Amino acid sequence: MARYLLISLFVFFIFANSNGLVFAESSYVLPYPSFMPGNKLYIISEIKDKLSKYFYFGDFGKFKYNLSQADKYLVEAKTLFEYKQYLLGYKSLQKSNEYFTNIKSNLVNAKNSGKNIEDKEKNLTEASFKHVEVLEKMKEDVPETFEWIPEKASPTTLYLKKQIEDAIEIRH
Repeated sequence: MARYLLISLFVFFIFANSNGLVFAESSYVLPYPSFMPGNKLYIISEIKDKLSKYFYFGDFGKFKYNLSQADKYLVEAKTLFEYKQYLLGYKSLQKSNEYFTNIKSNLVNAKNSGKNIEDKEKNLTEASFKHVEVLEKMKEDVPETFEWIPEKASPTTLYLKKQIEDAIEIRH
């Protein structure tokens, strides 16, 4: 009887301490989404972000700014794609890609200036893993293409999965 109890406890602890199979999990935490497009305060948030760019000085300051903006727009794109707001999500993902691309040049400039960038590289690696994790999940949930048909203009085809694949490539 004690043997069965011991085996049962062992199995219980194994299952209690496992989180399931996870192939890529990052400890990096993305921000909570703030104002989304369509909200009256969204334009104010955009203006604040554009102005705050000028308060980040030096390569490390610009690194922090670009990473925070890349995170913000990735979360925004993810949320918009979940609500099938494909045009807005597409635009947000483009912004995230632009900011993420700028991050690498900030680190190169810092390294060329003789600064120790080991911590920043580690932070960027963790952020890249998290971004790719989110993008892979997004890729599963969006259609290959989406036809955006505005009222008084010609339709536009958005290649959603291609955009996400490009975003993943930027982060590798």
